[in-house]
Amino acid sequence: MNWLSLAFPVVYLAILIGSLSTFSYVYRQRRATKAASLAPWFPPHLQRNIYLSLLHHEPEEGNEKSAKVPDSVLKAALLRRATEDIHRIIAVRNAKQALSTLLQKGCVGDELWQRFLRAEKEIEEELRDVVNEANAFAPGWGQNIFQSANEMANNAMIRKRMDELQAQATAEKEWWEKRKATIQTNFMKELDEEKSASTLSPTARSVASPTGTSATGKSVSDDDAVIVESGGPKESQGGGKKKKKGKH
Repeated sequence: MNWLSLAFPVVYLAILIGSLSTFSYVYRQRRATKAASLAPWFPPHLQRNIYLSLLHHEPEEGNEKSAKVPDSVLKAALLRRATEDIHRIIAVRNAKQALSTLLQKGCVGDELWQRFLRAEKEIEEELRDVVNEANAFAPGWGQNIFQSANEMANNAMIRKRMDELQAQATAEKEWWEKRKATIQTNFMKELDEEKSASTLSPTARSVASPTGTSATGKSVSDDDAVIVESGGPKESQGGGKKKKKGKH
């Protein structure tokens, strides 16, 4: 009875542990399959493919023209590969903090985070591979290859920025030339209008002037017009005659 009472929990624990391990294995396999099916974070590494193609290139038998690739060409290809790795390292570092913040806020899904983690792991393996390849060419070169690649990447960025500024300066120069031509055209139109206004007929100028002219062509001021309309001089003469009659 004691063995039977102990066998039941032991079998239960064994079944439970076996089911959990099976579930964990199936879950990990599905997750790995799903991660492998995710789209890569970066595009194909063209510089790495070129380097590997040159590295494994073998001369054809009976063909004297096809020779082994020189080491200088392989070193240049490896340096180009390291330069591309520098660009990818910068992109990973810039995106990690922002992506982790968005993941905590729930703005992005776990699938995107898995893609990023896989890309980060791939770039770490790529860096180790480049260092090993550099040390195979020259001992100790693996410690300095990324420094040289960083300088090349900075120079490429500076040249790209200069080209953009030069293209922008050309566009701004064209815009300013068009603006200058427009301003000059408008200014010439204003000059033509002023010339046409200065060559108006005398009748038009007299109509446009604030002071009128008499029938004989003499100018009549505003004060004279007020005196004529009010009849001031006639009233003063009449008053003088009445005073003379009163004296007699």
